[in-house]
Amino acid sequence: MLESSPEREERAHVNATLVHRLSAADRCDRCGARAYIRARLRSGGELYFCAHHGRLHLPKLADQATEIHDESDQLSAEGTSA
Repeated sequence: MLESSPEREERAHVNATLVHRLSAADRCDRCGARAYIRARLRSGGELYFCAHHGRLHLPKLADQATEIHDESDQLSAEGTSA
């Protein structure tokens, strides 16, 4: 059984923080709006979609993507903060 060590836990924490978060610079490949969804394809490419186009294409992407990163829940959070 693997033992937990502070060094091992630190590496796991650092790796978790290296995940690319989507920003306002990431744009939808369909319409150019801010991207909230990123799909990494098995072929090696990435596609970016706004929430609208992401919802339209997610069913087809599910079969071709190795990872789908969805931050569209930020839209609800942005609408409630004033």
